[in-house]
Amino acid sequence: MKVYLDNCCFNRPFDDQTQLRIRLETEAKLKIQEEVRAGKLKLAWSYILDYENRKNPYEERKLRIKGWEKYAETNVKENAEIIKHAHLLNQKGFGKLDSLHIACAIVSKSDYFLSTDDKILNMSKILEEKIKVTDPIGFIKEVLS
Repeated sequence: MKVYLDNCCFNRPFDDQTQLRIRLETEAKLKIQEEVRAGKLKLAWSYILDYENRKNPYEERKLRIKGWEKYAETNVKENAEIIKHAHLLNQKGFGKLDSLHIACAIVSKSDYFLSTDDKILNMSKILEEKIKVTDPIGFIKEVLS
């Protein structure tokens, strides 16, 4: 099974852990990463993850996130198919960067797109026929429990 984690997911452990939701999403995300490291899950990476991560003002966070690229089975580069998918997703209301992330996940043939972004999660019904969208907690409950 292949998963694509968006930038929000990769950054979750660096958020305020005093909030219960954030702490639980962090624990779930870390479990997913353990499964990737163990070879039980496949990870997809993309040029848009690299782009967003390069903009991270915190050098340590940037390096830790970039370190996950080596575990990726797939590394999606920009191409016409991604741009086409992203344009259609943007027309349906997804933000430009979110559209590119989702398009990369679809083109990489990921089974799941994981995010902690409420807007993406609330709009996930639009994507049901293309890719399953959930947060790390939902993924743990649905797949790893």
